[in-house]
Amino acid sequence: MKKKKLALIQNDPWLEPFSEAIEGRHDDAVNKEINLLGGKPRKGCRSLVDFANAYKYFGLHKEGNGEWIFREWAPNAKSITLVGDFSDWKELQRYALNKLDNGVWEVRLPENALHDGQLYKMMVKWDGGEGERIPAYAQRVVQDSNTHIFSAQVWDKPEYDWNITEFVPDTRPLLIYECHIGMAQQTEGVGTYVEFRDLILPRIAADGYNAIQIMAIQEHPYYGSFGYHVSNFYAPSSRFGTPEELKSLIDRAHELGIAVIMDIVHSHAVKNEVEGLGRLDGSHDLYFYGDHRREHPAWDSLCFDYGKNEVLHFLLSNCKYWLEEFKFDGFRFDGVTSMLYYSHGLGQAFGSYDDYYNGGQDVNAITYLTLANKLIHTLNPHAITIAEEMSGMPGLAVPVADGGLGFDYRMAMGIPDYWIKTLKEKKDEDWHPTSIFWELTNRRSDEKTISYVESHDQALVGDKTVIFRLIDDQMYWHMTKGDDNMTVARGIALHKMIRLVTLATINGGYLNFMGNEFGHPEWIDFPREGNGWSYKYARRQWDLVDREDLQYVYLNDWDNAMIHLVAGINNFQALPIEKLWEKDDDQVLAFGRGNLIFVFNFNPFKSFADYGFLAPKGSYKVILSSDNPQFGGFDNVDEKVEHFTIPDKLYAPTGKEWLRLYLPARSCMVLKKNSEPARNTVKKTASNEKPDKEG
Repeated sequence: MKKKKLALIQNDPWLEPFSEAIEGRHDDAVNKEINLLGGKPRKGCRSLVDFANAYKYFGLHKEGNGEWIFREWAPNAKSITLVGDFSDWKELQRYALNKLDNGVWEVRLPENALHDGQLYKMMVKWDGGEGERIPAYAQRVVQDSNTHIFSAQVWDKPEYDWNITEFVPDTRPLLIYECHIGMAQQTEGVGTYVEFRDLILPRIAADGYNAIQIMAIQEHPYYGSFGYHVSNFYAPSSRFGTPEELKSLIDRAHELGIAVIMDIVHSHAVKNEVEGLGRLDGSHDLYFYGDHRREHPAWDSLCFDYGKNEVLHFLLSNCKYWLEEFKFDGFRFDGVTSMLYYSHGLGQAFGSYDDYYNGGQDVNAITYLTLANKLIHTLNPHAITIAEEMSGMPGLAVPVADGGLGFDYRMAMGIPDYWIKTLKEKKDEDWHPTSIFWELTNRRSDEKTISYVESHDQALVGDKTVIFRLIDDQMYWHMTKGDDNMTVARGIALHKMIRLVTLATINGGYLNFMGNEFGHPEWIDFPREGNGWSYKYARRQWDLVDREDLQYVYLNDWDNAMIHLVAGINNFQALPIEKLWEKDDDQVLAFGRGNLIFVFNFNPFKSFADYGFLAPKGSYKVILSSDNPQFGGFDNVDEKVEHFTIPDKLYAPTGKEWLRLYLPARSCMVLKKNSEPARNTVKKTASNEKPDKEG
């Protein structure tokens, strides 16, 4: 019997020549799952959910009878002893571990041997060396404020009492507010989980976003790494507070209807040996490759060996841990491109399908990501998984059963690159609607994407946010309301247009990095030697948007209005996009979704009276205009006017008629079709407009 083709291949005939490779990868994942459930390291597991319980077995745990038990996987070790406050950091025999099968070490201790809050590490000895190590499965790791040394910490607290035990994210559409706990506060310093819960979550809820994507949750030794050099994969960063305080943050977000997505780093790990997994048992290849592939050529970090069952045990269990213990609603997987290719995607153009199936792909990593997505969605069918991936590999966000890797979304990383390139290289009069529309809608029909203008990447020191590219140092002097600075006026106008056209064309979700919604000035720069360990740029200046005398409020109000508009339309992201008009000479773009029409005039100089384009027959009202004074506009559009389409016999069979509008320069608007039939009378709107002001 002929094997049925996977849906991924059926839906894209261009993939047919590569069907053997695609089907082979799918079979690799199926076979690896069978291997994991029947072989090492845990025999007799019935499912991936059973298999992914390493964090319940390894690490430090208190049994029901009060006894402590600690286990570690360290096959190269010759001896392991727990040392800490309880032993005056000396090796005592009572804290020595016994070696079991398969490289597992274990010690059982009476209740009084350890106490809540005590610090500890492992003293590991191997042939030719020894060293203190933090356990791989440590769930609480803290840094001494004086010595800056990291240690694991005994954490014996009552279970957190959740207010919201079951939460279903609203992904229709998914509107993500990307954030960082430490830099979320106004003050110069490190913010906390509690401060974020009490001060920032209410802002996000008011802004209309239905999800947050939190960066830097997993413990990392260097704050300036933005959380990407992870040392302790099971420990929520203690810089920001306790595990219970993180749970309280997530609980409160769920109360507000906000999903919480974790930015998870499984693409690499910090090289540190004392704090991290670098040489936990003295060997170089415990969790990582032992050859030339061990070190990432660009990130100064270590690369996991996804071909080892024990590594899959560690990483898959990590996914389950954060979902079950903290009730995260899903993950944004960082650095997926680096995982997919032996080259880590460095220096590759990915110009054709051949580039995805040329033998340069890491099949083991692809297998891991496939199994991770299957596990996550088995644990929580409503979970959200997002791939940060720039190569465009087909099938990334296609269900596993259909031959894909199983992500729900992929980041549309070409969009911010496009906007930055446009701002850097093109004059305003060379912004072409055909190019803009193509870039924003050019995607695979079978994969959902997360569209965004800019994320944290574009805000980091060395780069510039969109608003800073538009206005630059004029922001320091001319952001007061009533200041008629032309650079600021241009910047505010384009900032609004860029965001609306990006949001309006989504096919999955939309993302914004915190503060960028109101045009946060300057850059992000974490404390480091080069800036005198300053926190000046590792914070958010909320007072700017809270001041009614500054123009930041215009951008914030605009962002709120467009987010609430889209959030109020069920399954907006699934509505077909119908291009109604694009004319590069005029720089005008119009397209429809559902009963809405989005119109953009990117022309920097020309305002158009009675500008006509074909639209579905009916009458329309303006429901959002960037030219509204509430959003820093010039009040040239009379939003009370009802716009009626004008019949044209030539286009009668199409159901479309001419819609004529007044389009101020550098402005955009959203019109909503009225439910009642349009009247036969035609009311020209240009004569009802106010005189054109500076735009």
